[in-house]
Amino acid sequence: MQQDNHLIAEKRALLEAMLIHVPFDGWTAKAMAQAAKDCGYEPGQLARAFPNGAVEALDFWVAETDSAMLRVLEGRDLAAMKIRERVRTAVLVRLELAAPHREAVRRALSLEALPQHAPRALQQLYRTVDAIWYAAGDTATDFNFYTKRMLLAGVYAATLMHWLDDKSEGFASTAAFLDRRLADVMRIQQAKGKLGKLLDRLPSPFERVRRA
Repeated sequence: MQQDNHLIAEKRALLEAMLIHVPFDGWTAKAMAQAAKDCGYEPGQLARAFPNGAVEALDFWVAETDSAMLRVLEGRDLAAMKIRERVRTAVLVRLELAAPHREAVRRALSLEALPQHAPRALQQLYRTVDAIWYAAGDTATDFNFYTKRMLLAGVYAATLMHWLDDKSEGFASTAAFLDRRLADVMRIQQAKGKLGKLLDRLPSPFERVRRA
């Protein structure tokens, strides 16, 4: 356990140093080498911390920020909020945590737009929206579990792109954009609910269609 904690500490130190260089060099081996130099680490330490290179450091950063978001949300009275407001709060907290490194986020999206990194990008997006739904108290275990995450993934990705170029004070434009996207999702959910009630009243010959 002590060795694991030491490795995590090395990862965090390297990541913090690397985030200074990423805006200029991207999520690259060059940025990692500069970070290792700043930390006074030997090449072996760098290889032990992130054996798969810069993309692994990026993955670690996303996971660390997701965890930080959950810690912040633990201090918020989410139970007093409606689900939509919980999700809104979580998304905005996630963006606030990334705000000091907005250019690093831009560089990450450029890297993960490449076909070879698409699976990793999708995994990161899924983990983030799953963490948001977890914080919001989602307990779905049926098909809604996946549809909720799919819908939120679209909302989060669109909001993230808007946020990258938002120059408004306190990212007010991003918050308004997020509100509109969440309203769109609510309309979709309401439409699904009405359709489900209608299909429930269909006669038995339509049972197969209802299930589909």
